[in-house]
Amino acid sequence: MKIRDKVAVVTGAASGMGKAIATLYAKNGAKVIAVDLNETGVQEAVAEIEENGGTATAVAANIAKEEDVQNMIDTAVETYGTLDILVNNAGIMDNMMPAAELTDDLWEKVLSINTTGLMRATRKALSIFLEKESGVIVNMTSSAGLAGSRAGAAYTASKHAVVGYTKNVGFQYAEKGIRCNAIAPGGVNTNIGTTMANPSEFGIERAMSGSGNNPRNGDPEEVAKIALFLASADSDFVNAEVIRADAGWLAY
Repeated sequence: MKIRDKVAVVTGAASGMGKAIATLYAKNGAKVIAVDLNETGVQEAVAEIEENGGTATAVAANIAKEEDVQNMIDTAVETYGTLDILVNNAGIMDNMMPAAELTDDLWEKVLSINTTGLMRATRKALSIFLEKESGVIVNMTSSAGLAGSRAGAAYTASKHAVVGYTKNVGFQYAEKGIRCNAIAPGGVNTNIGTTMANPSEFGIERAMSGSGNNPRNGDPEEVAKIALFLASADSDFVNAEVIRADAGWLAY
C-alpha cells in the first residue's frame, strides 16, 4: 500500500499502460480517476478495479480539449477531496510519417494530445499542488523522446517536448514540494498501434531499421511498477528525471 489514500488521475486508462497503472495504483491504496476517450473501455477498467476491492471513478475525456482536462481534475477534487498524483499517459501515434509527408492536420493532432493535453493537465494539477505544497506528476514519454527515429516526425517531436517539459517543471517547482518525472518505454505490448492508419512505407522502414537490436518488448505491468515507484515516497529524491524502460534497447 505504497500510496494509500492518495488521489490519482491517470489518463489513457482504458487499456495498455494506463490501465495497468490505474490498476496497480488502486491495489496500492490510491483512489483513482481513470480517464480515457474510450468511455466503455474506461468504465470496464474501473469495474475490474472495483471487483478487486479498489476505489476508482471513470471519466470520459478527450485530453486535447481544455474543458475535458478541467473536468477530469475537478472530478478528482469533487469526488475524493483533492489531487495528489497526475499520470499523463494518454497518447497517439503518427502513422510513422516522415517530415516530407507530414501534414499540418496530423502534426497538430499528435501535438495536441501528446504534448498540449499533457501541459494543460499539468497546469491544472499545479494549481492544486502549489496550494498544498505537495504533488507528483508522472509523464509518459517514449524511447522516441530520447532517440531520433523510433517513430514519425510528429510523434518524435511531441515526445522530445515531453522530456524537456518534464525537466523544466521538475526543477522549477522542486522547492514547492512537487516532483515531476517521466518514463520512456521502448517496445511495449499495448494497442497504441490502433491509433495508426495508412502508415508511411518509407517512415516505417526508417523507424524500424533498428528494431532488430531490441532485446525484447515489455508488458504494461512492468511500466506500471515504475509509475508506482515514481508516485510513492520510495522516489522522494528523484525529480526532473526520465527513466528508460526498454530492456537496454537505447544503450545500443
